[in-house]
Amino acid sequence: MKVFDRIEINPRVCNGKPVIKGTRIPISVILELIAEDKSWQEILDGYPELTKGDIYAALHYAKVSLDHSELEEINV
Repeated sequence: MKVFDRIEINPRVCNGKPVIKGTRIPISVILELIAEDKSWQEILDGYPELTKGDIYAALHYAKVSLDHSELEEINV
């Protein structure tokens, strides 16, 4: 699955914040948990609908957003 396929931006979901597709989990929540030093396993345990690929996609999306670069298609 490609990173593109994991991220959704929809004005009807979380006021248009980027979320993991099919969930209402904003990318910002995942980044906040990582900043709080939560392990990936702790995040996955707290949000069983997430996968490791979703966390990777969130990090990649954040990197691209900060770099102001284009989101490249990569497989995760």
